[in-house]
Amino acid sequence: MRPELFIRLVVTIWFLASSTASSGETPIGQQLSDSKAANGLYISWREHLIDDAEIAGFNLTGSDGLVMADIDGDGYEDIISVHEADDDYDSASSNDDGFAPDAGGHIRLAFGSADPTVWHNITLAEAPAPEDAAIADINGDGFPDVMVAVELAYLLFLQNPGPDARTEPWPQLILPMTKERGSFIRVFLADLNGDDRPEAIAANKGAQRPGLRDLMRSDPVSIYSVTGDPLDGANWQETILGKYSVPQNAQPVDLDDDGDLDIVIGSRGEERIAWFENLGDQVFKEHAIGTIGRHAHGFNMDYADMNGDGRLDIVSLTRRGVAWFQQPKNMDEGWIGHPIGAFPPDILIGMTLVDVDGDGDHDLFAGGYSRGSRREESDTPIDSPLGRLAWFENPGSDYAPGKDWTRHEVSRRKRGMFDQFIARDLDGDGDMDLLSTRGNSAPYDGVFWLEQVRTSKPMPRFKAARDKESEEVGLP
Repeated sequence: MRPELFIRLVVTIWFLASSTASSGETPIGQQLSDSKAANGLYISWREHLIDDAEIAGFNLTGSDGLVMADIDGDGYEDIISVHEADDDYDSASSNDDGFAPDAGGHIRLAFGSADPTVWHNITLAEAPAPEDAAIADINGDGFPDVMVAVELAYLLFLQNPGPDARTEPWPQLILPMTKERGSFIRVFLADLNGDDRPEAIAANKGAQRPGLRDLMRSDPVSIYSVTGDPLDGANWQETILGKYSVPQNAQPVDLDDDGDLDIVIGSRGEERIAWFENLGDQVFKEHAIGTIGRHAHGFNMDYADMNGDGRLDIVSLTRRGVAWFQQPKNMDEGWIGHPIGAFPPDILIGMTLVDVDGDGDHDLFAGGYSRGSRREESDTPIDSPLGRLAWFENPGSDYAPGKDWTRHEVSRRKRGMFDQFIARDLDGDGDMDLLSTRGNSAPYDGVFWLEQVRTSKPMPRFKAARDKESEEVGLP
């Protein structure tokens, strides 16, 4: 070897070693991607910001849920996002007498355009720790309204003012029967009885951080329906489906394929899922879902026919990551759990089914969250739970029970929480991109989208939108 080449090699090795000494290996985002699309091109990801503290001009933190719809009727999808400011409050139990958290969180609306890098952001309302949102036309005027699950307080209805949605205030109402009920963490809107008017479905988990007495108490999963003006609290009625230990999800889905919407619930305290069969006329019948091989708690769920048998299966978080549960011919028999994967030491919490590689089957994009400081960079150990993005490739016909899917890393940072994703081809290039929120990492919290980039040669897995960011690290 020529001397100059030897010296260059030594310098390169020293540089790589010194730059990765704190993280054990090359930071994930800087590694060259080894994942490929069905057309043979390499897959990498580029981050684009939609909303954050700098864009908003104020302390926007604790970003959580997001949903999309064309709010103003201009032909472009818009984003409702919630930001709970979760470093400014805490509760052992939100049923404590007199508990009244400050309304420090924000409900934001990002109006889309023909250019996916251009968004117009406004604040719809403030609330004490908004956690999730749903969109549907509740008052029947042709404009989508918004329902928000406020984690420490109530359900909040926001009525779309119509053509002037960008400039006019949105009238709002706290659903009276939800006040002082404890923690609402998820909410959905769906027409359950076929009257062309959506109902709200929400689980009340009781407390932000459930303790022993919260686990021992049963809290309701309810349907909230309205007749007449939704801004009049007297027009709302509650139907309790059932009570559970820390219920944290209640999703409308036609699980039995009979043309109407059923409801699948997830209980954290009981570590199980169940479904309510829609019998019509707001009558529901509860069925247990007996899971074999895995315990599902249903905080996040998705649905698809995973094995081509014509029946809808359930994808759910479990103790050990995420799995899909195979619907049996008789729905009251056991549902077999098939592992998809996990990414220890990080905590997988957010996920969505999406065909990432374009081969026609369901892959899974997932995110985790850090348990370090929410406000500043720290010496968080690399083997601690950190903020992580990855996707799991469906093995297709090569799948064998008990075999995890192939995991493809995207990014791993010391701070960040990624607990919801929406799949869209935002840039219209024929592949699927991902929209998400990020929390636990002020001032980097907010809304962003990941552009899927396909190239003939391997590229770094992830390109951040900011020059200054939370430290990108490798695996322990």
